[in-house]
Amino acid sequence: MPQSYCLHFLCWATMCWTAKGIGVNWGTTASHPLPPPKAVELLKTNNISKVKLFDADPLVLQALSGSNIGVTVGIPNSMLKTLNSSKKAADSWVHDNVTRYFSAGTTGVRIQYVAVGDEPFHQSYGEQFHPFVIGTAINIQSALTRASLAGQIKVVIPCSYDTFQSESSLPSKGHFRPDLNKTMIELLTFLRKHQSPFFVTISPFITFLQNKNISLDFTLFKEHARPHNDSHRTYKNSFDLSYDTLATALSMVGFPDMNIVISKIGWPTDGAANATSPLAETFMKGLMYHLRSRLGTPLRPQNPPIETYIFSLLDENQRSIATGNFERHWGVFTFDGQAKYHIDFGQGLKNPMNAQNVEYLPSKWCVVNNNQDLSNATASALDACSVADCTALSPGGSCFNISWPGNISYAFNSYYQQHDQRAESCDFGGLGLVTTIDPSVGNCRFPIEIKASHAHSLSGTDLFQWMVLLLLNAYFFLLHFT
Repeated sequence: MPQSYCLHFLCWATMCWTAKGIGVNWGTTASHPLPPPKAVELLKTNNISKVKLFDADPLVLQALSGSNIGVTVGIPNSMLKTLNSSKKAADSWVHDNVTRYFSAGTTGVRIQYVAVGDEPFHQSYGEQFHPFVIGTAINIQSALTRASLAGQIKVVIPCSYDTFQSESSLPSKGHFRPDLNKTMIELLTFLRKHQSPFFVTISPFITFLQNKNISLDFTLFKEHARPHNDSHRTYKNSFDLSYDTLATALSMVGFPDMNIVISKIGWPTDGAANATSPLAETFMKGLMYHLRSRLGTPLRPQNPPIETYIFSLLDENQRSIATGNFERHWGVFTFDGQAKYHIDFGQGLKNPMNAQNVEYLPSKWCVVNNNQDLSNATASALDACSVADCTALSPGGSCFNISWPGNISYAFNSYYQQHDQRAESCDFGGLGLVTTIDPSVGNCRFPIEIKASHAHSLSGTDLFQWMVLLLLNAYFFLLHFT
């Protein structure tokens, strides 16, 4: 075979894998989500061929119809108990959210996976979802079989980064959390029976935050980073370390050959120290190069992840901040679909394309009225932040260094925008003032919301978690605004 032909074939094979192997998570936990048709156009113009959803929003699925994008449809954790206890409910869910939209061709939605729950084993949830996960998976699998779709759609269970661990940070000591051992064996047995892959989050950013032995350079795939040695294996980056820790955990419970899909991996760009766009770009470049090399890891050189889903497409200003204020800033694109940094999703498109023709609310902002007595401004800012998104004011965040009362203005504007710029939402007892002059300072952006096609509403569980998080964050905001 001529050398030029070999090279051409190698490039073609690499591009094919890139197109099939890289996707994104698309969440809509935002006060003003980017309208689904514009988000789908954003996916298509950036050659993103796979998307993982956290629910089965009809507007989102309708927008994806005919796009030829491979779709993972999610079942929210709040539905697991019902779907576990009722085969009829599972049949109805599959009919309403899968059968209605599915098409293997180019007319409907190319659904490839149904994801049971959104990381239902995450430690922050305790054991509230544990009893319902496997039963729901079995019922959904049976419902797909009855709908003659089981041969085309796989049932998977997304697992969080904290389902596996290693006390010594050595991959050879990896294991599943002791409280999950029995459940994980049941889960993996189900997956193997139906030839489904293991969906799991790997979070080098959170690993870096939680482990003092992991350096930033090691996390960012830097060549000069100090390697970690585990017996005769050498690890040059945090991703390989986590991946092989998981591989060991799978082997420990009898599933050494289980295929792995990285269901979430990314780098946040605000809300914490080291959560910046330049570092996110460095991480993404390192990750993409590593994945496309197909070299695997020290423990699994011939078995790298079969797919990887970047977390995430867009920022979401109503995501839970239980793990940290950075949780609302994972997007490769801002909430309105503007690229934060360079990333190559594949097929040679190195500069991401922004969302086009986005409709915004009028160019108005709410700021503090400096002519008023501001002695009660802190209390008003705290009230605003209990509802709106003030995570950019966190230590290390893009707006952390703006001085008082600029930070008060940021809180007021966030509340004002989230409430569609209604006049009464910039009152704050007379302390607020509407202006047409952009108050943004340096890297601290005072955003204007977009006109969204539908608003996100909080469930009862979400509302309870919101109130708990409000109490946890009150102390931080009190310090910051005084």
